Amino acid sequence: MAEPSFWEDQEQAQKALRERRRLSEAIDLAEFYDRELGDLEVLLEFAEADAASLAELEQRLSALHAKVAAAEVQMLLSGPRDANNAIVRVQAGAGGTDAQDWAEMLLRMYLRWCERRGFKTSVLDVQPGKEAGIASAEFVVEGDYAYGLLSCESGVHRLVRISPFSSAGTRETSFASIFVTPEAEDDIEIDINEKDLRVDTYRSSGAGGQHVNVTDSAIRITHLPTGIVVSCQNQRSQHQNREVAMKVLKSRLYELELERRRAESAKLEAAKRDISFGSQIRNYVLHPYRLVKDARTKLERSDVESVLDGELDDFIQAYLVAKSRQPDGVLTADDEAYDEA
Repeated sequence: MAEPSFWEDQEQAQKALRERRRLSEAIDLAEFYDRELGDLEVLLEFAEADAASLAELEQRLSALHAKVAAAEVQMLLSGPRDANNAIVRVQAGAGGTDAQDWAEMLLRMYLRWCERRGFKTSVLDVQPGKEAGIASAEFVVEGDYAYGLLSCESGVHRLVRISPFSSAGTRETSFASIFVTPEAEDDIEIDINEKDLRVDTYRSSGAGGQHVNVTDSAIRITHLPTGIVVSCQNQRSQHQNREVAMKVLKSRLYELELERRRAESAKLEAAKRDISFGSQIRNYVLHPYRLVKDARTKLERSDVESVLDGELDDFIQAYLVAKSRQPDGVLTADDEAYDEA
């Protein structure tokens, strides 16, 4: 940073500053633990004869436990792109209108989780459902280790409830999937031939001000060799939407290349399977009982409303810990344990 040329390349400078901040936070945390351990040892001696010291000791131990739990999660995020921003796609699956409504519920759940963690989000594209909900949506999450954390959520999510769209009040099962890719950095070389792209323009469907609503500024890019389709409609101009869509395409192609290189691994197995019965990573049951249960870690939560409001940290931490204990680093779902009676 002391070099005169440091600020000449703003993007590289910002990248270096983010890396410096992450390293500084790690050092500060280690020094905090060292100091806290010494203080707690002193408090422990006083607590044997002093009730006030005992109360303070219990309070500080509880706070330390929370910090240690958060640090353990971060230690498990050691992948080459875990610290990157994330691109998240929500896709409705089997279940008709109920599935599209479920996809919209999942979109809200993850946006609320991001808000709780202080992550910045930007919705790139939303395709509304025919009657209710959404057919799909895509958004970017900016924050430290956004990809590493959200990658734990990739897969099929299953909802069981009394359908609000059925006049008979029947219980219905709906599916939606979450696909998570790391935002590709500028130092990653992804060769995209313009001849391999089909670019379509269309009228933006979401709220975005008068300019967005009256011009065909939305962009849809199809990468013909792979069939990957990306869309963006939230920017003010066609040029800006194309720029964002190309960045998303670059990230998708980068993830595809990583997947090819680790073909022996089943890390993305859930994302490859049909968005229907027997492929879910998590079950959300609202009737006849209320329970959220992860098919990979067996973690259960009965406070379904809190989970749907974005309280997902317990599930993410349990998945990271369980995966780290696998010899091959792969944790798959046990579908047979979640057949509904």
